[in-house]
Amino acid sequence: MAANNLPILALTAGEPSGIGPDLCVQIAQQVMPCHLVVIADRELLYERAQSLQLPLMISDAQFLMTTNPQAGHLYVQHVPLKEAVKPGTLNSNNASYVLETLKAAVNGCQKGVFDAIVTAPVHKGVINDAGISFTGHTEFLAELTASQVVMMLVGGHMRVTLATTHLPLKEVAAAITAECLISKLRIIHHDLITRFAVEKPCIAVTGLNPHAGETGHMGREEIDIIIPALNQLRDEGMNLLGPLPADTLFNPSQLKNYDCIFAMYHDQGLPVLKHASFGGGVNVTLGLPIIRTSVDHGTALELAGTGQASPGSLQAAIEMAIQLAKIKANTSGDK
Repeated sequence: MAANNLPILALTAGEPSGIGPDLCVQIAQQVMPCHLVVIADRELLYERAQSLQLPLMISDAQFLMTTNPQAGHLYVQHVPLKEAVKPGTLNSNNASYVLETLKAAVNGCQKGVFDAIVTAPVHKGVINDAGISFTGHTEFLAELTASQVVMMLVGGHMRVTLATTHLPLKEVAAAITAECLISKLRIIHHDLITRFAVEKPCIAVTGLNPHAGETGHMGREEIDIIIPALNQLRDEGMNLLGPLPADTLFNPSQLKNYDCIFAMYHDQGLPVLKHASFGGGVNVTLGLPIIRTSVDHGTALELAGTGQASPGSLQAAIEMAIQLAKIKANTSGDK
């Protein structure tokens, strides 16, 4: 944390032909209660600022000062693009650039230069088109830090975590094992306490099947896998509800009873949250040795360079990273 007690956040600009660079320029127009270091190609940011007709002054990140942040000013850790960028047009030759920005952010966080990482959206398809196996930010950061992680989305007065993330639906049931559920619920429980300062977390767990299996008539995963895993963790002292039918546990009258929801797969948990908070939701990666938050949307190629992209989710991700960094500083005594 900087001498003026403001956290220092690394912000990766994401896919260069998408709205990530736009969002970085837009967020620079505000005075945020933190020091932002954007990890990107500086010329790309200048070009996007010109397209958006927004003022932008860039300073090298190595000269980061402890004075108060200023509107229209960004500190940038320069990572050069491989090829020039046309807004809205993907180029697989820049895929390695995207991953280099992420590696630089993680490296800075591990060295204590940054208090947290905030990521703008990347495009999974173009990275894979470049011959690089990539399933998402969450999995890539887990590999970089040798961590087991859990994806959490925060928004609409909900925290939703996932047992499985970017899998084809036909592969989900096989991926729901007792080992998977137990290890991920332990991470969620731990991070709710240490990262979010929830003293005694209550976690609501969905079933995999409709109506949570209907006592085995719509599938036995609840009986054979989920319930035994939850009972083991209850014996360890965790407060777990479920397995509950996913079509009713998101009822607004019930949400106040949970600190977090644990859904079995991506499109079971996230559509509800994104309906309630799209454009203001935040992706948080649990289980990492560092703090990472992200936007809740994609690269929106058609909006790149137009000025029509909303920075709302990025602002929320930055605010969440600030909050988590302050909780960490307070609990570690690094005030």
